[in-house]
Amino acid sequence: MSFLNLNFSDTSKQAQVEAMELPLQARAINVLNIFRFILSLIFISLYLFMSTETWWDKNTAPLFFNLSVAYFVFSIVALLINPLKSASHPFLLPLQVVIDIFFITFLMHAAGGIQSGLGLLLIISIVTASVVSNGRLALFYAAIASLCLLLEQSYQIMLEDLSAASYTQSVMLSLSCFATAWLAYSLAKRMQQSEALASARGIDIENLSQINALITQEMQDGVIVVDENFNIRHHNLQAESLLTLSRNNTDNIELAINAPEIATAFHNWVKGEDASNNSTVSIGGRELKLRFMEMNQLRNMGAVVFIQDVSQLQSKAQQAKLAALGRLTANIAHEIRNPLSAISHANQLLQEEERLSAPTSRILQIIEDNIQRIDQIIQDVLKLNRRNRTDLEEIELNEFLTDFYTQFCAVEKIPTAHFQLGPLLKKQIITFDKSHLTQILWNLCKNGWEHGQQKCNSLNLNYRSLAGNGISIQITDDGNGIIEKDRSRLFEPFFTTKTSGNGLGLYISRELAEANGASLEYQPLTQGSAFVVHVKKFS
Repeated sequence: MSFLNLNFSDTSKQAQVEAMELPLQARAINVLNIFRFILSLIFISLYLFMSTETWWDKNTAPLFFNLSVAYFVFSIVALLINPLKSASHPFLLPLQVVIDIFFITFLMHAAGGIQSGLGLLLIISIVTASVVSNGRLALFYAAIASLCLLLEQSYQIMLEDLSAASYTQSVMLSLSCFATAWLAYSLAKRMQQSEALASARGIDIENLSQINALITQEMQDGVIVVDENFNIRHHNLQAESLLTLSRNNTDNIELAINAPEIATAFHNWVKGEDASNNSTVSIGGRELKLRFMEMNQLRNMGAVVFIQDVSQLQSKAQQAKLAALGRLTANIAHEIRNPLSAISHANQLLQEEERLSAPTSRILQIIEDNIQRIDQIIQDVLKLNRRNRTDLEEIELNEFLTDFYTQFCAVEKIPTAHFQLGPLLKKQIITFDKSHLTQILWNLCKNGWEHGQQKCNSLNLNYRSLAGNGISIQITDDGNGIIEKDRSRLFEPFFTTKTSGNGLGLYISRELAEANGASLEYQPLTQGSAFVVHVKKFS
């Protein structure tokens, strides 16, 4: 469709909308003015093209023409003053109708009287005028028309010496005017009530539509409306966030392009292959649960798709469970530390004795090792309650990673050839709690070193800029990786694949990352594993 055609279509639609929104009285006034204008032209045409032999009365023909011209001028004036709004506007309309009645009566007289049939035009004027006035002046117009008809007939009787029986037609037409006026009054009242009811219903529907839109936008689940052509016709803010849809795009959004996973699930549901209506797809690292609801009881006519972020629900449930667990374990940790300190002190005293046998020394060393392990677990548990205490600061990433690399290799006694720091990019500034970032990278690098082969290039640390305003810091190792069945539990607390681990390192790292507005995810490699920290740049 060309631009001109589109513009014309929009203009035509706008005109139709404006015409529909025009009040009934205003439309009736326009009809009355146009009717008056056309009627005057018809009268003038009758005089100009009608032969004198067929004219009603040759003596009154010039009078008929002069009245028709005057009526034409009056119709032009009425058309010109109609758009003008003034305080006297409501009084001009009844005056115009009365003038219409006078003109039609005089024209009827000039055309030969009641026998000409022009008196029937009074009924049209009365009906239209009654609609304009909402029926309030209907009987008044009928009375004026009846009075004019009777006076005109009385003048004809006096002029031509007719019998009193000639009043019959005038009386019948007068009664018709009153009957029509009463019917128009009833119809006007009915239309006025219907218009008021429709207006009230329209306001109710508009309010209900706004309430529904507000409820939809505030829903925690994503909602999209898909038509039969697989186009997204409507979506809420949550769906916008989950599927990365454009907010300002007013055209139809193709589902297959913007969310092909949902398009495939929707296609299977339309064909009836998804009997459970409980599809699950993975988009952008999120696990999304889909539920389809058909419109008009037909699946191929479109549907409403409810999108639930399962990973977020699981995360919230886990957060609530772990919050209670954290409070409990913190209290227990404080209670354990006191007797643990006494045991550690007693163990040290025993180790200081002379002439200890080898088995005894070995037993005391085992006790010391397990005391340190328990103390480390207590320290990790206590850190759980401090994960939200962030002290954000601007960090120059190149300088920070260089210092971290040097410190980590020195403390963990790792040869620099075995741990490679990737090429650093141009100056990058991030906002993060420096101690939290250090702990996250330390946990990930130590975990990667312990699971790697501990040879040249076994451990790598690098970062890269992402599209938009993000940076990803990646730690990779060359170990055996994580088997698929354990990946879903990787960030659960106290889950570990090592015999000596406590299973809190990865969990604490992810908690600290989220506390700083970042995210931590695991990516399997062909050889080894990769942990990626997604951080926002400083803006």
